[in-house]
Amino acid sequence: MAYRPMLEIVALEKRFGSNTVLKNIDLKVAGGELVFVIGPSGSGKSTMLRCCNRLEEPTSGDIILDGRNIMSGTSRDLNRMRLQVGMVFQGFHLYPHMSVLKNVTLAQRKALKRSKPDADARAMDMLERVGLAHKANAYPAELSGGQQQRVAIARALALDPKVMLFDEPTSALDPELVGSVLKVMKDLKSKGMTMLVVSHEMAFARETADRVVFMDGGVVVEEGKPEEIFGAPKAERTRTFLSRVSS
Repeated sequence: MAYRPMLEIVALEKRFGSNTVLKNIDLKVAGGELVFVIGPSGSGKSTMLRCCNRLEEPTSGDIILDGRNIMSGTSRDLNRMRLQVGMVFQGFHLYPHMSVLKNVTLAQRKALKRSKPDADARAMDMLERVGLAHKANAYPAELSGGQQQRVAIARALALDPKVMLFDEPTSALDPELVGSVLKVMKDLKSKGMTMLVVSHEMAFARETADRVVFMDGGVVVEEGKPEEIFGAPKAERTRTFLSRVSS
């Protein structure tokens, strides 16, 4: 049987006016794989991630999710596809006036049309998974940043996505809270979730990623297994970047 990636980015370009921020990006993510994207600020990492569910509209190229090109089809097709791509941002984007449970059930009920009992049950399962079932009736302001981010992960998981995208999920957290979020991500990987992660958590990438991609200047400079990228990078730009972040 031919190999088919769960997520494939093909010849992706993105321009803002005369500024080209993504230049002919090709990237494949297999089912169950954790691909970690590193690189300096402004290298196009987050823009690439946002193009994967068309929060940013690509200028050209294709995004293929589980064999279907999400650049074609109707707006209804796009909305259906977006439910299959969970996204966790640097900011938590929780509704402050809603309890944790309601934050996790809202999209289930509106987008998936789940009944309240079904949505509540799914939400509690996902909150249990991220270690926060006991906070179901709390409000976001009563939670730490790490707890809020774990609620955001539970909310995305409750929609049964095929792929999870993480855009700097720990960068807004105090250092002592980072570990709780990384632990959830590690658990997701162990259970077979396909993940594309943009982050500066190099130790986590070295330990957990299946593959590491280094981007700079809107292009993929090189990619490989963590031991290859961190231990023996081929490109001078990669070596320079890693020497700066590890010094």
